[in-house]
Amino acid sequence: MALNTRVTTRYDAIVIGTGQSGPSLAARLAGAGRKVAIIERNRYGGTCVNTGCIPTKTLVASAYAAHLARTAADYGVTVSGTVGVDMKRVKARKDAVSGKSSKGVENWMKGLANCTVIEGHARFESPTTVRVNDEILEAPQIFVNVGGRATVPQIAGLEQVPYLTNSTMMDVDFLPEHLVVVGASYIGLEFAQIYRRFGSRVTIVELADRVIAREDEDVSQAVHDILSGEGVTFELGANCLAAEKRGGGIVVKADCAGGKREVVGSHLLFAVGRVPNTGDLGLDRAGVKTDTRGYITVDDELHTSVPGIWAIGDCNGRGAFTHTSYNDYEIVADNLLNGDKRSVRDRITAYGLFIDPPLGRAGMTETEIRKSGRKALVGKRPMTRVGRAVEKGDTRGFMKVAVDAETKQILGAAILGVGGDEAIHSILDVMYAKAPYTTLQRSVHIHPTVSELLPTVLGELKPLA
Repeated sequence: MALNTRVTTRYDAIVIGTGQSGPSLAARLAGAGRKVAIIERNRYGGTCVNTGCIPTKTLVASAYAAHLARTAADYGVTVSGTVGVDMKRVKARKDAVSGKSSKGVENWMKGLANCTVIEGHARFESPTTVRVNDEILEAPQIFVNVGGRATVPQIAGLEQVPYLTNSTMMDVDFLPEHLVVVGASYIGLEFAQIYRRFGSRVTIVELADRVIAREDEDVSQAVHDILSGEGVTFELGANCLAAEKRGGGIVVKADCAGGKREVVGSHLLFAVGRVPNTGDLGLDRAGVKTDTRGYITVDDELHTSVPGIWAIGDCNGRGAFTHTSYNDYEIVADNLLNGDKRSVRDRITAYGLFIDPPLGRAGMTETEIRKSGRKALVGKRPMTRVGRAVEKGDTRGFMKVAVDAETKQILGAAILGVGGDEAIHSILDVMYAKAPYTTLQRSVHIHPTVSELLPTVLGELKPLA
C-alpha cells in the first residue's frame, strides 16, 4: 500500500495577499529572476480596489454630480425637472470601475514570468512553509500582505439588528431612507456625505465630542460645518451605544443609562475602525509575534520577529493607507534588491479625507507640535480669500501651515477646501526635501490655483498660540 506523501513546492519567495504592496513586490522579485508564488483567497487588489479607495471615490464622484446638478442654478445653469439618482446605475458604474481594477491586478499577476498565482487560504506550517489548500509551499522569504477589515463593535442588541460595513455597503443598490452612521472619522464622514447627496437622511453617531478627533479643533469644526450645512445631523458625545430593531427600522441608543438619546433610522453603517486579517494565518506556528490588536510586529524595515518573514501593508500597523502600503513595498524591495537601508521612519504622515471639498493633511497637527515643545510659527488663510475657490463657487474651509521657528522646516499642514487633496503635495515635497519653508514661500506658482496661495500663507506666519 502506497504511503501518502505531501509534495512540497519550493520557491525563492512567497507573497501572501494581492493588496497594494503584494503584487508590486511579486513583480519586482520575479523581474529580478526569483521564483515567486503569490497567494490570494478572495478578490484581487485588496481593500483599495474592491471595498476602499477606488469604489468609494467612484461613489463620491456620482454624489458630486448629483450635488452639482442640484446647485446648477448658482452657476447660471438651468436644469429642467427634478434631479434624480438611479442607485442601480450608480452601483453599476462603481462595480465597473472597481471590477476593471481588480481584473487588471489578476491579469498582471497571472501574466508574470517567474510568478505562480495560487488561489486559496494560506496558513503557516513553519517559519519557511505555508499550506494553501492541500499544497505545501516552501521559501526562505515570505511576505505577508493580508490587509484588514472593518471592526464591528460589540454593543448590546446588535444580534437583533442588521448592519452594514464599508464592505457590504458596496452591495447597496438602493437609497436608504435614513442611514445611521456610527463613527465620525474618515470612512464614516465620506459615506455620510455620499448618501446625503444621493438623497438619504443621514445621522452620524460618535462617542467623541467632535468629528475626526485626531485632527485640530479648527479642522474638526470646519468639517462638521461642511456636512451639517448639507443636512447631515450629528449625535456626538454618546456615552454608550446600544441597538435594537423597532418596527421596520433600527434604533441606535446613545445613552445606555436609561436616557432618551436615540436615533431611529432605516439602515445602520458601522465605520469605527479596522482590524487586521491575521487571526487565521497560523502565525503562532511560524513564531511571528503580533501586538494586542492583532497587528504583526515589525521593525523599521518591516521585518517580523522571525528572520525571513516580512509584513507589509495594513496588517503591520505602521500605516493604514494605500500609499503607505505601496511605500512598504518600495522599502522592502529596495532593501532586498538594491542594498538600500530604507526605513519606515523616513515616511512623513500624509493622508486625505475625501469629502467635498476634501482635506489634505501632512505632518504634525498643532496639538502634536505643542506636545513636542517646539517653538513654531503658523500661517492660516480662509478659502474665502482663495481666488480659485471663489471662482468655483465653494469657499468652505481653510489652509494652514506650521513651521519650526528655529530650523525653518515645515512641521505640518492642513488644506481643507477646493483642491486641498492635491495642493498638499507642494508642502509634502518640501518637507521630504528638508528644505526651509522659504523655498516654497519664494516660489512662483501658477495663477489661478489653490497652490498659488501657499507662498502667501508662509509669508504671514505668526507664533503658534
